[in-house]
Amino acid sequence: MSVSAFDGARFDLLCVHRPGPVRQLLYWMPAMGVSARQYLPLAQALARRGVAVVLHEWRGIGSSDRRAGRHCDWGYRELLADDLPAALAEVGRRWPQAACWLGGHSLGGQLATLYAALHPAACAGLVLVASGAPYWPRFRRGWLVGLAYVVAPWLAAAVGYLPGRRIGFGGNEARGVIADWARSGRSGRYAARGMAPDFEQRLSSLHLPVLALRLRDDWLGPQPSLDFLLGKMPQAHADTDVITPQDLDGTTADHFHWMKTPAAIARRIASWIDAQDAASTTAGAHAP
Repeated sequence: MSVSAFDGARFDLLCVHRPGPVRQLLYWMPAMGVSARQYLPLAQALARRGVAVVLHEWRGIGSSDRRAGRHCDWGYRELLADDLPAALAEVGRRWPQAACWLGGHSLGGQLATLYAALHPAACAGLVLVASGAPYWPRFRRGWLVGLAYVVAPWLAAAVGYLPGRRIGFGGNEARGVIADWARSGRSGRYAARGMAPDFEQRLSSLHLPVLALRLRDDWLGPQPSLDFLLGKMPQAHADTDVITPQDLDGTTADHFHWMKTPAAIARRIASWIDAQDAASTTAGAHAP
């Protein structure tokens, strides 16, 4: 499915579902620097369990017609106000009857959460995997993480983009994205250059169900980081679980290895969505 964002940027969505009507749909946002197609095993595992999946493609990655450079830049504003609304509108036109859940991995989970805070009526709930707020004191050896939030924006400004492929972190990222990401990492507060809404206030009033799955050996998504993110949403009902190597057929339960053996994570997500759907149906049946 091809999408044209509100500012003209183009990208493709990958859609995986069983034949027939779509009732439950998970719109999935990748981690920083990860293309949509790398989540096809997760999408296929969820589709077998009756949850349709649409895989988002971040600007600058994979099928996107943009590439970060000195003369091509963007930040959270373009991702949240141009790309995601256009993509979700297209999904809504294609499957108007489906309940839409927003989910994501790492930074994708954060941006899914921010989008839900801006548009709470646009989704039924949130699914977070290996995600959490990037605030530096919430990490082991946090001073090194904090240093990265100073060095990365400087490097991106000097080169014109963050050369993630060369330094082994993320993809080749737009300097605006790195600036917004690093600002939240330094301050512990979400903000986006060029966007007026108070994200922290919106998050504090967000009332949605949340499933948060943490990987046991994930130093990039430790428990304090996840707790800090969930703590911004005191009115949300969060169910949390920890994924271990035993859940992943012995694969290391870290930030990325789970993507190769996602069956256990897909099972937890599908079961949770089914439970939320059943609870909603029951509540609706007893409503006056």
